[in-house]
Order: sequence, then structure tokens, then C-alpha cells
Amino acid sequence: MRTTHTAVNRTVLGATGLALLLTGSWLAATDRTCTGTVLLDPDRLARLRGEGWWTPTVMAASIGLTVLLALWTLGQLRTGPARRLALPSPGCTVRPQALAEALAARAAAVPGVARGHARVLPRRGRRLEVELRVWLAPDTSPDAVLPALRAVTAEADAAATPYTAHTRLRLSATSHRAPHVR
Repeated sequence: MRTTHTAVNRTVLGATGLALLLTGSWLAATDRTCTGTVLLDPDRLARLRGEGWWTPTVMAASIGLTVLLALWTLGQLRTGPARRLALPSPGCTVRPQALAEALAARAAAVPGVARGHARVLPRRGRRLEVELRVWLAPDTSPDAVLPALRAVTAEADAAATPYTAHTRLRLSATSHRAPHVR
């Protein structure tokens, strides 16, 4: 859900920026902003207001834009209830966040792993996207921890049995530098 909000936010921001850029470019190219002139002079505005289509069009566009932006704002505020994943046992569910925390704790318990972080994202069709990020302890090779991490992800797959988990594992190294004291 969060990635959807991020994509929508970036799209709206990009479209708004593009519209402002094109409008500014058009105004600069047509040279309508000379000193002492206005974009829409009072006489032309009075003629437009006299047209039968002008006022309803402006009102409809203003109301439509206001409603659209209000709905978008409400959509940003709504988080909704935490989705629960149904397990094969009757009446048993698990929150994706709880599954992610358990996976991160199991990964951090592997020898040679300094810490771990996991995200479990439910998708359509009984599919889970699991993102596991692991920071290795200094002087630990990825080959040394990879079999144990594969076992941890296999446990997570078994724990979410009715769901098919697609796991992405990211290994990072912790810094070898000593912390600075000031």
C-alpha cells in the first residue's frame, strides 16, 4: 500500500511540475509578460464573462479540481486496518509485520550476521513479497552465511504455507572503522 502511495505522489508531483514548466515556458516564449501588461486584461475578462460557456466551465473545473485534490488528500491519510494473513489452521491469522519481525530476528541470530531487517508485502493471488536485508559482521564472507540464510527463508516460506513467498535477499557489510570519539 505504501509503494502505491509513493508512486501516486511522485506521479502527481511530476505532472504538476511538468504543467508548471510548460505554462512558464509558454508565457516566456509568447512574451505576454511585458512591463505594464497583464495576462488577462479587464476588457477581455468582461467579454469572457459575457459568454454563456465561461462561468459554468470555470466553476466546473474549479469544483472538479477541488474534489479531486480532497479525495487524494483523504487517500493519503487513510491507512486502513492492518491486513492479516490467513493460515491453514482454522481461525489462525498472522500480521505481515509480525512475520517480518520474526524473520529479521531469525536472520540476525545467524552467526556472522550483525543485524537484519525484513519486510513482508502481501500481493494479490496468495503471493508475498519478502525483502530481507542482512548486514554482515566485519570479516564475514557472504558464502559463510548464505546457507543459513537460505534455511531461514525456507522456514519463512513454510510458515506462510498457503502463500507463495518471493524472497529477495540483500547482503551488506558493516563498516570496519572504529567509531570516532569527540
